[in-house]
Amino acid sequence: MESIFSLTLDELQDSLAQKFRAKQIFHWIYSHYAHNARDMKNLPSTLRDEISQRFECNDSLHSISIAKIEESSDGTRKYLFRTKDNHSFESVFIKMREKIMKNERVIKSEKYTFCLSSQIGCQVGCVFCSTAKGGFVRNLSVNEIVEQVVFLKRDNGLDGNKSINIVFMGMGEPLLNLSNVSKAIKILSCTEGLSIAPRRQTISTSGIAPQIENLGKLDLGVQIALSLHAVNDELRTRLIPMNRVYNIEKILESLRNFPLKNRRRILFEYLVIKDVNDSIKDAKSLVRLLHGFKAKVNLIPFNPHEESEFERPSMESLKHFSDYLYQRGILATIRESKGIDISAACGQLRQKYHIH
Repeated sequence: MESIFSLTLDELQDSLAQKFRAKQIFHWIYSHYAHNARDMKNLPSTLRDEISQRFECNDSLHSISIAKIEESSDGTRKYLFRTKDNHSFESVFIKMREKIMKNERVIKSEKYTFCLSSQIGCQVGCVFCSTAKGGFVRNLSVNEIVEQVVFLKRDNGLDGNKSINIVFMGMGEPLLNLSNVSKAIKILSCTEGLSIAPRRQTISTSGIAPQIENLGKLDLGVQIALSLHAVNDELRTRLIPMNRVYNIEKILESLRNFPLKNRRRILFEYLVIKDVNDSIKDAKSLVRLLHGFKAKVNLIPFNPHEESEFERPSMESLKHFSDYLYQRGILATIRESKGIDISAACGQLRQKYHIH
């Protein structure tokens, strides 16, 4: 059955006899989080019947459901979703900043990031990542991607037009599902719907050079983040076997022509692993690699999990690494890992529960 969450506003308009109703329907599903057609009170009964017949299954417009929610001590929430074909995948709700008040006035509102999955499992096989250990099942559909945002917003009591950040850093490699991810981005950014500006959406990739070029040609206005993690091909191939096909030189070349808007930068993610890639020698090599790029480096301390041989670096080595980059003109930040205690941090997402 077709999903209403897989349609752009234009597609929904084209499918309706009364085209002006499409905006009303978008408001119902993306602003009021309507669960079914009956919830859309101001629509004619004939149209509600049509929506129900076309898009509902078991009295619901949704094709995924929440199987389990875990909450971290830091407020991060990890969602295990069940699909219609009885598979599962995870998404993460992260509260990045609390509301800041002064004299009973809101100075800064809360800041949220949603970490979305694009596949069930992953094909890339990064040795440090728990997701890859579970194997690859399939790509997520457009509606399964969009519905993650709807569920996370609704379940956390966020207003439909509340500004949030989206990062495609959950399960899977987004560029291996580019067609569905790119359409989902267009739906998420529609001003009549969730209105999440493309500049607030980031696609993280392990480095599939041809698809980076294809993403650039689409000119969606999204940000791109490369999971670099190593400064030479020998180590990167050990960490990310796909580097044999798309090595560092090929990947960086594909990024040189990526369209950047205004003052934006290419984000380079660097997973810092104790005694593997955390030395000042590595930092020096990274500076040379990124010469000529308008770059920002996100240093991510390795998040331990039971199946990995690697260890988390010391905060001292992280600070030395960060300072070295900063002193040489490269904007570098140390990412505060959220949700480690519920395995919701980078590299930890993986189905741990059997779905019945």
